[in-house]
Amino acid sequence: MNTLMAQKKQYVTIKGTKEGLIFLLDDRCSYESLVEELMEKLSSKHYQDSEGRDILVKVDVGYRYLQKNQREELEHIITDGRNLAVDQFESHVLSKKEAEQMRQESQTVTLTRIIRSGQIIKVNGDVLLIGDVNPGGAIMATGNICVLGALRGIAHAGFQGNERAVITASLMAPAQLRIAEIIKQFDADQDSEQLMASAYLDERVSLQIGRVQQLVQTHPELAKFEEQLLD
Repeated sequence: MNTLMAQKKQYVTIKGTKEGLIFLLDDRCSYESLVEELMEKLSSKHYQDSEGRDILVKVDVGYRYLQKNQREELEHIITDGRNLAVDQFESHVLSKKEAEQMRQESQTVTLTRIIRSGQIIKVNGDVLLIGDVNPGGAIMATGNICVLGALRGIAHAGFQGNERAVITASLMAPAQLRIAEIIKQFDADQDSEQLMASAYLDERVSLQIGRVQQLVQTHPELAKFEEQLLD
């Protein structure tokens, strides 16, 4: 019997880190077996409630996909009566919704049109506009914005918080530029037209405007597919 117990596979491994604890949960056993061993390991007095701040726990479930109720059950088991707090669940499996969101955010949408006053175009991912943004018009993207034409209205890149997003235009003469939450207004009387210009946030999170060529140094990640093309 002792030999069999010694040979029993461990489904739950608990490791300590500087930030707290990592719970490594086996992704090949049944969910029921996982819950049983987790409860058994946490029954130790070592994990019982004690004074002091909660210890943060990262739960790594590997290639197991957890339903919402399963996540809630595991979090309850880990935290109930213990000074443990689940900081995050980490899984290598994406839901269809998450995969679709990632696909949209990595895509480049090409539009051929003029955005007129009062019109607002919003895009998930990068956007390439072959046309103009007229005064009073606006174009928004979660990623980068490239206007092959005149940008005279409003452009908002990285509108979900991406501070690495950039805005480029063949003719840069905007009313307003915005990257993530940083805004730069332009005076209508100001002579600020620039050819082949780019806008980006520098290391101080200040919006800068310069030549498109500057992005080679400031945003090397824009050439993410260049090596593949040159191989």
